Parts: sequence; structure tokens; C-alpha cells
Amino acid sequence: MKSKFLKRTATGVLFVIILVGCILYGPLSFSVLFTIITALNVYEFAHIVNKKGDVEINKTITTVGGIYLYLAFMAFCQLNMDARVFLPYPALLLYLMISELYLRKKNPIGNWAYSMLSQLYIALPFALLNILAFQRDIPESDINYNPILPLSIFIFIWLNDTGAYCIGSLFGKHRLFERISPKKSWEGSIGGGILAIASSFIFSSYFHFLSIGQWMGLALIVVVFGTWGDLIESLMKRQLGIKDSGNILPGHGGMLDRFDSAMGAIPAAVVYLYILTLFG
Repeated sequence: MKSKFLKRTATGVLFVIILVGCILYGPLSFSVLFTIITALNVYEFAHIVNKKGDVEINKTITTVGGIYLYLAFMAFCQLNMDARVFLPYPALLLYLMISELYLRKKNPIGNWAYSMLSQLYIALPFALLNILAFQRDIPESDINYNPILPLSIFIFIWLNDTGAYCIGSLFGKHRLFERISPKKSWEGSIGGGILAIASSFIFSSYFHFLSIGQWMGLALIVVVFGTWGDLIESLMKRQLGIKDSGNILPGHGGMLDRFDSAMGAIPAAVVYLYILTLFG
């Protein structure tokens, strides 16, 4: 038991160091890190759905598609390339659709559905991180790398998860979503949310590109949609009959297990921040 706890702690610390370090170091390390993370998550998803038995999606092509979508968003946001950079991506999706006409697999509709889900559910949220990281104030200005916005998403998620676990373990009595995740409680979720939102006051003290109210709103969005993202992955694992999505992270499971909340929170944060620009 002690050995398992130490392994889990060491993996968690290393995970945080790598993620925070690569985000803060610069745009190149940021891009390399999340290209790899996108690839590993899409590949892991394809691997676990193929184990279902009646589904057989192309792990290589879906992974390449996820990588390309991330790189296309990077080129569009960071390198200021025009929208034509996205054109090969729908061609790849068409290949996944058309290829089923000739492969004679037993469940082509299931293959189509899971292939497209790998792009919408996993690749797109990571690609959207580029919108958070690379911005410019006016059309003629240079593109600026802002590591704080993408980093804040992960910090809010980690604080929410930590607070939910600690407070839920001590005071949790009312189940949040017992059918899907029996261990989660309302008390833990509320406690984790309060901790994450409280940290937004620190962000607002040092980073003034958002007001204190906007930082609090961002934290709330991340908490709510991050929790839904966690529950979505739990539902998926229940449907597939697995406990963990993989074992790449000792003591923590798979990549999807570590980034499930982020895949719900990132798109919601992008929409929230876009709405702020409309009314700002």
C-alpha cells in the first residue's frame, strides 16, 4: 500500500512538473508537449474501443488526424497561416468514411462513430488550447504567447480535484452521480469548486488581463465543465467495461484518466473567453 502511494505521488509530481514546465518555458515546448499528449490520448482511445470486440477503428489514421488538427490550429493561431491549413483535415475524415466501403468490417457505423468521436472528444479540445495560448489585441499586432491562460485551466482542475477528494473523503454523504461515479459527492464537488474559485483571486492579483470577476467566472466554468468531463469519461469506461483507460502513468491509469476533466473544460473556457470579448 505504501509502495503504491509513493508510486502514485512520484508520478503525479513528475506529471505536474513536466506539464507546468513545458507550458511556461515557451511556445515550442508547449506545442511539442500537447502534440504528444494529443497523439497519446487519441491512440489510447482507439485502443480501448477496439477491445470492445465489434468495433475496429484505424488507430494510426485517427492518431494522425488528431495530430494534424492540433498542428493546424497551432499554425493558424501561432504562425498566422490562413484557414487553408485546415483543408487536409476534412480529406482525412472523408478517407475514414470512404474506407469502410471497402474494408468489409462487421460494424462500419460503429467504426465511423468512434473514429469521429476520437476527433471531436479528444483532438479538438487539445487543439483549442492554441486559442488560449496565442493571442493578439489588434489585427496588425504581433502574436503573443500567453502561458497563463492554458496553465490556469489545469491549475483550476487540479485544485478542484484535490479539494473534491479531500473534502469528499471527510464529509461526503450525498452522491453527486451515483449511477456513473459512486465515489463522487456533492460535498466534495462544492468544496473543490470553492478551492478552485478562491485561487482565482491569486490569478487576478498578478495577471490583470482579466478582471477578478472574469477570473472567478473562468474558474467556475472550468469546475463545472471539468466535472462533467470527468463524468463523461467515467460513463464511457462503464460502457466499455474497463476500470482505467490505460496504464501509461503508474498509479494514475491512462492518459484519458488524467485529461478527462480538461477535455470538458477547455472548449467551455474558449467559448466563455470569446463571449467576454464580445461584451468587453
